Amino acid sequence: MPKVYWNDSAELFRKLTIRKLWNYNKLFLSYHLSRWMKKPLIWAQPVSVSIEPTTSCNLRCPECPSGLRAFTRDIGMLESSFFQKTIDELSPQLIYLIFYFQGEPYLNPKFLEMAAYASKKGIYTATSTNAHYLTDDNCEKTIRSGLSRMIISIDGTTQETYESYRIGGKLDKVLEGARRIVKWKKELKSSTPHLIFQFLVVKPNEHQIDEVYQLAEEIGIDEVRLKTAQVYDYENGNDLIPVQEQYSRYKKNADGTYIIKNKMVNNCWRMWQGSVITWDGLVVPCCFDKDATHRLGNLKNETFKQLWKGSTYNQFRKSLLKSRSEIDICKNCTEGTKVWAN
Repeated sequence: MPKVYWNDSAELFRKLTIRKLWNYNKLFLSYHLSRWMKKPLIWAQPVSVSIEPTTSCNLRCPECPSGLRAFTRDIGMLESSFFQKTIDELSPQLIYLIFYFQGEPYLNPKFLEMAAYASKKGIYTATSTNAHYLTDDNCEKTIRSGLSRMIISIDGTTQETYESYRIGGKLDKVLEGARRIVKWKKELKSSTPHLIFQFLVVKPNEHQIDEVYQLAEEIGIDEVRLKTAQVYDYENGNDLIPVQEQYSRYKKNADGTYIIKNKMVNNCWRMWQGSVITWDGLVVPCCFDKDATHRLGNLKNETFKQLWKGSTYNQFRKSLLKSRSEIDICKNCTEGTKVWAN
């Protein structure tokens, strides 16, 4: 079970309204009725949305399409005018906004302005960063933007281990950035953002798990989260799969092959509670559709409300209620295989 972080929980509760809670309850009920009836019912708007600030990234991580420069879709930057229009439509019901899908958010020069806009709309805002752009100026602006949560990817406690996955990255920059954001939180007497060290557990770094907790405590990071790594070619083993099975989303068979741990069930809360929007307005089912192959609509051509309850979206929901194992992006899904810090 994850720990409860009271300041972070209080920040989320402050964003709730009667309208948002009523919307959540309708969504929750429609999801469970859909599971029972095997028919998609959508009675409310999403409570969580991920919006992609950019597909650009400064690193070359081996299991990331952005890092590998392997996208077939266009690379670009989220425009603030489009973002504001989208948030204006969603904000009455929206509880949680994630400024991340692919890429490094801080490469978008308007990112913090957009974070401030969403925060003023009463939305809990979060982002995930490799922390290479946490300059003094960016850290101060981040605190002043009202960003609720920041996940800092730190996948090693030594440069050698860190760069074995975060190719092109510098651990000292990550640590300097982390110290700066802690400094500015204290200087501005701010309880936000809630700071998380996210440690992607792979074979080269699993021996450093204890060390990342020590490092977080030394710097003043609020929380450490261990995350299992998604590996695309795992069936015959992979150099990234941890030896300690508790930190892997895969398990080894007697014949030496690997299978994903979690049981494939024909339902998914993600398809009711939230959605993912690319920098150029495409709407896709979830964060596993990294190359936007399952395009459910385009917000440049229609409103979110129209596509959210539209035939394309509902056909996708119907497909997963019938046979989720036949949907490519679901086959390597992490649902039920996250490792939480104690």
